[in-house]
Amino acid sequence: MTVSSTISSTTTSAATALQLEGISRRIGARTILEDLDLTVSPGECLALLGPSGCGKSSTLRLISGLDSPDSGRILLGERDITALPPARRQVAMVFQSYALYPHLSVARNLSLGMEIRGVDAATIARDLDAVLELLQLGELRQRRPADLSGGQRQRVALARALLRRPQVFLLDEPMSNLDAQLREELRPQLRAILCGGGAPVVYVTHDQQEAMGIADRIAVLDAGRLQQCGTARELYHRPATLFVAQFIGRPQINVLQEPDGSLLAVRPEHLHAVREGGLQVRVVSREWQGASQQLQLDTARGPLRWVCDGGRTIGDAVRIAWEPQHEHRFAAGGRRLTP
Repeated sequence: MTVSSTISSTTTSAATALQLEGISRRIGARTILEDLDLTVSPGECLALLGPSGCGKSSTLRLISGLDSPDSGRILLGERDITALPPARRQVAMVFQSYALYPHLSVARNLSLGMEIRGVDAATIARDLDAVLELLQLGELRQRRPADLSGGQRQRVALARALLRRPQVFLLDEPMSNLDAQLREELRPQLRAILCGGGAPVVYVTHDQQEAMGIADRIAVLDAGRLQQCGTARELYHRPATLFVAQFIGRPQINVLQEPDGSLLAVRPEHLHAVREGGLQVRVVSREWQGASQQLQLDTARGPLRWVCDGGRTIGDAVRIAWEPQHEHRFAAGGRRLTP
């Protein structure tokens, strides 16, 4: 049984788009979200990316019905769900904390919700077997959460969401409790599962590597406002604002102030040594990153970062430059100036 066929048997067959139109949310004088417009197509995974407090989880709460917007509307296909209670939205959430019943087995954690929704016993048995096979949990069906690893608990939480037959999947930092190696191992599995069922997926994370590895598109938020929405490639190569340029890419992009007050940005990996011209720098620290080095540079225009091959050491004086096509220019307020 393939991933896509198994997903089809355990999720809704009615593929619909999710739309957020002019969504705003305030608490007192504080703006949580401001005029947010987003569309997530059927089968698409959209990551909400940004620092703590930017509005990512608040957006999920509005989509799920746990909170209500002050203005704007939320559509699932042709259906306006803005004022619907959570139980009527056909939305499934996967939480950071897993939210499993500790005294129940894996199988009971998964089947209980279906029983409460009135699903017949034959369908429960079929769907339970299908989702356990899909997520490689068959041998663990009688274990309790305390007897599972973090990755196994996360798969149980995902299985429970699949069994709701949702029209939308919402995932809130689902892998933040896992170690880095396990997150890397689970990313391709999670993407295959999420993108196989036809439902739109909204995936909240503060980890840009996770967002780029899982999502089809990424929406970058800052202080409740959408900075840019696009593919990982678009965000990296053509950031719409200085905030996006600085948030996407590691090490962080270099920024130099120009005489007219505008800002010039160039990524550390786009710097190269030259014999003449360029910018005179001195290496003040270095950090090995596999086959390359990340160097901290001291210059007359401020500190810079440089990712290069080995061969440089602390105290080295060198001239560096970059190609014009690798420049990003921004107004003093952060808006992109270069085409």
